[in-house]
Amino acid sequence: VMDPVVHFEMPAEDRKRMSAFYAKAFGWKTQQLGADVGDYVLVTTTECDPKTGRPATPGAINGGFFPKRPEGGNCPSLVVAVEDIRASMKKVAASGGKVLGEPVEIPGAGLFVAFIDTEGNRLSMLEPSMKG
Repeated sequence: VMDPVVHFEMPAEDRKRMSAFYAKAFGWKTQQLGADVGDYVLVTTTECDPKTGRPATPGAINGGFFPKRPEGGNCPSLVVAVEDIRASMKKVAASGGKVLGEPVEIPGAGLFVAFIDTEGNRLSMLEPSMKG
């Protein structure tokens, strides 16, 4: 079983400017969230199935913008959907990666945790709350 890439993330210095750029250049829709969820911006690049919350077009993904961090990790990143986040954390560690902390609940999305792969790339895993 392969775990699919379901989301992308990109850092932003100015989330309003970045949202305006991608809306104008590519027609993407954005939703600016508040400080309670880290000033995250949800990005819609393709319409979603209302039943599953996943993109209706096979192979398409949506994403988000996060504020640039002073401590680093300011690179575009991918999010992989997994069936069991705790089991997948063990697989990442056993495969030579490093899990960054404990999973956090993202309301309406699921459990989320970041990790570093063997090449130093920062990615994340999501155990979706809406499966299907």
